[in-house]
Amino acid sequence: MELVSGSYSVGQNLYHLDWCPKYRYNMFRGKKNKKLCEDILHEVAARHNIGMIELSVMPDHIHTVVLIPPTMSVSKALQLLKGASSYELFRRQPLFRYRYARGSFWSPGKFYRSVGDADTTTVLEYVRNQRLQQASLDDYPNPGIPGT
Repeated sequence: MELVSGSYSVGQNLYHLDWCPKYRYNMFRGKKNKKLCEDILHEVAARHNIGMIELSVMPDHIHTVVLIPPTMSVSKALQLLKGASSYELFRRQPLFRYRYARGSFWSPGKFYRSVGDADTTTVLEYVRNQRLQQASLDDYPNPGIPGT
């Protein structure tokens, strides 16, 4: 994955997100409902400038890898994906209302984890090496600054 440039920022907000329908019912067991959910999640992501890198709709839960804008939090991305998809699922598949009469399609729980092209060991080693490099630079006097 490439780094994303924003206004005064460069970075990568890639996350693995996972959530499920309330009571973990198998709402997407049928191909029609599974396809409907996929289509809706792609639409919602595009509407909110969330890059949908990968999406797997399982019978009783959703797995996705998304690239969120640098100004958006993970909780906001999940709120948008879950809220808008719930609204659209009820609108396009009215029979879902019989299973979820109170209007909440998704369970309140969620899973998220940052994903990147550098693992934890690599990042920790990089930060440690920066500290060592700076320490070695501090050993040399700077002729342009008095008192060094």
